[in-house]
Amino acid sequence: MSKKQERKGLDTFSWIGVSARGKRLEGELTGNSVALVKAQLRKQGITPSKVKRKAKPLFGIQSVQKITPKDIALITRQIATMLMAGVPLIQSIEMIGSGSTNKSVTKLMETIGDEVKAGQPLNQALRKHPRYFDDLYCDLVASGEQSGALDKIFDRVALYKEKSEALKSKIKKAMFYPIAVLIVALIVTSILLIFVVPQFQDIFEGFGAQLPAFTLFVIGISEFMQEYWWVALITIVAAGWAFKEAKLRSLKLRDATDRTILKLPVIGMILNKAAVARYARTLSTTFAAGVPLVDALDSAAGASGNAVYRYAILDIKAEVSSGNQMNWAMRNSKIFPDMVIQMVAIGEESGSLDGMLAKVATIYEQEVDDAVDGLSSLLEPLIMAVLGVLVGGLIIAMYLPIFQLGAVV
Repeated sequence: MSKKQERKGLDTFSWIGVSARGKRLEGELTGNSVALVKAQLRKQGITPSKVKRKAKPLFGIQSVQKITPKDIALITRQIATMLMAGVPLIQSIEMIGSGSTNKSVTKLMETIGDEVKAGQPLNQALRKHPRYFDDLYCDLVASGEQSGALDKIFDRVALYKEKSEALKSKIKKAMFYPIAVLIVALIVTSILLIFVVPQFQDIFEGFGAQLPAFTLFVIGISEFMQEYWWVALITIVAAGWAFKEAKLRSLKLRDATDRTILKLPVIGMILNKAAVARYARTLSTTFAAGVPLVDALDSAAGASGNAVYRYAILDIKAEVSSGNQMNWAMRNSKIFPDMVIQMVAIGEESGSLDGMLAKVATIYEQEVDDAVDGLSSLLEPLIMAVLGVLVGGLIIAMYLPIFQLGAVV
């Protein structure tokens, strides 16, 4: 029976389990039965607690899935788990490819597996797919292959990827909330101006009296929106597209945007903490993997996610290269908190810089999490206030002439 024929009759199962380290994991696997899927999970060092067959898509149609950073984080964790359980590298890659329900992941793992079978080092096979595996990832895998501790390196890389994705998700959550508030407020106001205000305008035409200035102002905006709403919509879309294109083409604009966004109230504080957490996590992972500090700082600069921190880290790298201690270089940059600098100084003196940086990363990741939760609580009354001002202002503008007419009567 051919490989395609074998796979044709396989079902997809969603599973929940616990790794050898006690961490809760979940995912999907293909197989013939629940028992075989459980056996496959145990081979990967995962103790399954729940395995459930997924319903097949209508008419057998499946959409093509993209490979996301979360997929790469899951692949890395699976490789680390299997390597630490004693499963050979090639077999681990094959099992991940055959067990994934994402056809793109299956194809990627098959390609990497074929290259490794042909005698190429794993890091070289990964470098052929820069879209999914960046230089930092490949450099860490290379150091693991050279040191013979590939399982430990993959465990560190998996932790790094998981933390990075969690942090990225928190940042998106923090940015999404205020943007959503503005969009909702804009939509509600536009609906009122286009559909509700004209109804009052027809009533006011029979009054035969001078309307209040505020009412005339709102009616003027309403008439403009009724006539040229499409112009406003096209202008907003075009401005957004133009800014996006200009940002891609202009380094100065990207740097200016990064500097500005760090100064925003509340959001800027969250992004600053996230940049510090990302810097500490990247540096801890690379330094612990045996990468020289100067090279590790290069990786941290690339992973910082903000131009202000990227340039500051490159300056730190230059000072460290000239023989200065990293904590002094960080202090000279004037963007890192005193607590971080003091913990780095303690790490340098005690010879446990990687461990101290990991603690810094954990502290600031938790602070980002708390800040995002706090932002959500802060924005709830702010949403009510913004919508109240907009909607209340329009209502007052429409009812002012009615109140004045009542006073005259």
